Amino acid sequence: MTPEQLAMNHVPAEAPSWVEGEVRRIDADARKLTLRHGEIRNLDMPGMTMVFRVQEGVALDSLKVGDKVRFMAANDNGQVVLTQLQAAN
Repeated sequence: MTPEQLAMNHVPAEAPSWVEGEVRRIDADARKLTLRHGEIRNLDMPGMTMVFRVQEGVALDSLKVGDKVRFMAANDNGQVVLTQLQAAN
């Protein structure tokens, strides 16, 4: 296959977008956060409750269980990582 054919078949990944969620558990020492969340389109993931590894620099100190949040997540070598987090309005 030529490089041009490969480029035509390449489907770019969808850019991350904000996802609504609710904090279910916080493990600040391990930098993990359990969220019940809606669909994460850029990862082709339906809504569910799951544990996220939290990227360094994302603050967890003001969170508490039950908080409504908005977040962005990305695939980092097969592991879902929370890259941005803010309180939902």
